Amino acid sequence: MSQSIREVDYVIVGAGAVGMAMADTLTAETAATVVIVDRRARPGGHWNDAYPFVRLHGPSVTYGVNSLPLGGGQIDTSGLNAGLNELASGAEICAYYERVMQEHLLSSGRVTWLPLHDVGEDGVATSLVNGQRVQLMARRRWVDATQADTQVPTTHGPRFTVAQGVTCLTPTELTQWNRPVAGQVIVGGGKTAMDTALWLLEQGVEPDTITWIRPREAWLLNRANVQPTPTFAHQTMAAMVAELEAARDATSLPDLFNRLEAARLLQRIDPSVEPTMYRCAIVSDAELAQLRKIKNVVRKGRVRSIETGRIVLDHGEIATTAGHVHVHCSTAGLPRGPAQPVFRGQRIVPQYVRRCSPTFSAAFIAHVEATIEADDVVKNGLSEPVPVPEEPLDWLRMHLQTARNQAAWSQHPELQKWLRRSRLEAYAGLFTRLHAQADPAWEALQSRLRQARGPGLERMAELLESQNQKLKETMQKPSSQPTSMTRGAVARRVAGTTKS
Repeated sequence: MSQSIREVDYVIVGAGAVGMAMADTLTAETAATVVIVDRRARPGGHWNDAYPFVRLHGPSVTYGVNSLPLGGGQIDTSGLNAGLNELASGAEICAYYERVMQEHLLSSGRVTWLPLHDVGEDGVATSLVNGQRVQLMARRRWVDATQADTQVPTTHGPRFTVAQGVTCLTPTELTQWNRPVAGQVIVGGGKTAMDTALWLLEQGVEPDTITWIRPREAWLLNRANVQPTPTFAHQTMAAMVAELEAARDATSLPDLFNRLEAARLLQRIDPSVEPTMYRCAIVSDAELAQLRKIKNVVRKGRVRSIETGRIVLDHGEIATTAGHVHVHCSTAGLPRGPAQPVFRGQRIVPQYVRRCSPTFSAAFIAHVEATIEADDVVKNGLSEPVPVPEEPLDWLRMHLQTARNQAAWSQHPELQKWLRRSRLEAYAGLFTRLHAQADPAWEALQSRLRQARGPGLERMAELLESQNQKLKETMQKPSSQPTSMTRGAVARRVAGTTKS
């Protein structure tokens, strides 16, 4: 079969949230030509595969691409998010990315869109429809946005075995199930599982008929504290200050998390169970109250197999029946691998540069590529990866690396100007406007911030170093832990027990 050649300035592999944010900024801020290639038929990445009831768990106002707002800037007036900035649904997000592609990227005349194509390591894009091949060549860089592709149950099956005759559904299949059931069993402790539990309760399912297999408890962010709009500016700034004050005054790692919880900066579904997971998941108070209605929570580790009459877990088993529906919500979500340089010669590998901010991070990296005339050493110095969180210690790691990045950005006036006008950043522009107002309450918050910032970050670094040292000492004692214990498990053990 013949093979054509397509040469452009940038080849972006992956048309999900990260790839689209990169493409939008590169197209808006340069005269570059771009190819976007993806194995899916539409832009939007995993949102095309997500369950029907999925929504953003953070405000729409800071999601998407810089050039086009997502949503109408409304405050929700009903439901479990009432009183807070709107949360776009999965369908709204998919339609949004289609609009970005058509109206902002393709209309530029400099972007080529190759849907339903796989890209090999040799740079050849092969159509999944007719097998035609295109050799892609990038004059400037390849952008590998595939590492940000979120795993969802529809595309990533369970990691446990399911016996014949057992009903095991994805959340999408659950919405299509129309037969009576003896009960529902939710497998997983992350955001997908929480969404599924909330959806079942919304449908009128009695909480006592739901069994929730939750291998780990998670620390959850309070959505009321991440509202980057004028109505909530004081509340949002107060939360940022309170985080630093909690760190400054903490006597130990458990004491830090106690303080964060007491200030309602972090929350957990079950206050009696120590969280060993943190993934930037966000909930409202109303959602948390609903989730707490489910009392039949199983904590016996991960599911190994679902058999006709029992579910086998790491640390025991529980009964089930052929009449129960088991809902697979245990995918990994965002891939988690070792950090690597963002700018790598002929390649850009987008990663977080600010905590819990995938689309802002992608747009920022594209802006650095477009406007900073320097080598990769300088660009990487402005784009040090912030870890994708997994465990509670990552709350500290993310804070500290974000602070280091922001300190580097502060040395570049042009970057500061871009941050203030960036839709995806939102906070810098909002706070700058408030600085210009003679507001005693705001000035008081600024005073507290100045007093807490340095000592708070210093104490975070001390707490993290202390835990790293404990981890190192524990790992050096081969007889003190079973050889099968993972590094993360050891870290959770040395962290001690958080008081309730």
